[in-house]
Amino acid sequence: MTQPEYQRIAADLRRRISSGEFGPGDKLPILPALCDEYGVSEATIRNALGLLRNEGVVESRARAGTRVRPRPPVHRMAADRYRTQNGAKSTPFTRDQGIGWSEYRLEKRFEQVRADPEVAVLFECEPGERLLARHFVFYDSDMPTQMSTSYLRWSDVAGTPVADPINEPWPGGTRAQLSSLGITVSRITESFMCGMPTTDEATTLRIGTGVPVLRYTRRHIADTGRVVEVAHPIVRRGDTTVVDFVIDLDGS
Repeated sequence: MTQPEYQRIAADLRRRISSGEFGPGDKLPILPALCDEYGVSEATIRNALGLLRNEGVVESRARAGTRVRPRPPVHRMAADRYRTQNGAKSTPFTRDQGIGWSEYRLEKRFEQVRADPEVAVLFECEPGERLLARHFVFYDSDMPTQMSTSYLRWSDVAGTPVADPINEPWPGGTRAQLSSLGITVSRITESFMCGMPTTDEATTLRIGTGVPVLRYTRRHIADTGRVVEVAHPIVRRGDTTVVDFVIDLDGS
């Protein structure tokens, strides 16, 4: 099957960007110049550029033309990121990103909700149980890198500093917050999926609608076996996130 012309042009522009001919922040030639270069109509060039915008490769602004978007660095999510680091002003997110506390910014919105059937299954509780829902957008300097909704049992946090958004970000993250309530976490589980972003995810993370995202569900489980926190979902852009697993074998 013959490849549509706009896809062929998009592939060539993508190659030229990857080779460094057009670097991050560089402005691409104007529409008439690209039309002359490729011998096609302006509509075809617009379709090619639209494809690259959806992939997050370029961005276009009125009267500013089309520029190559800087590509965020790849970040590795280490298998031991939830381990406590005594005396360190950090969270699993800052350790994932490799940033200091001063570079970390968090948008937050708290509300009291009732557990819907899906969240109730994750909490192993009855639907309708009161929960504190914490909606977060995590920033590395000025770049939104992660978004999540984290749920805590209202019976655990009502009237405590953990329920007050003014105390976010909290050094040590959720595990440290639960510890302040006398809850010892003995296990953390995570389940990963990938897919294309919703409109809200693409807008919040400032990515193209063609950039895949990594979505995962995290549960903090107390030493009593009770689920005490559910983050569902946590969302990151999938093309720059590497999840590392370490599997120790006993030699058998």
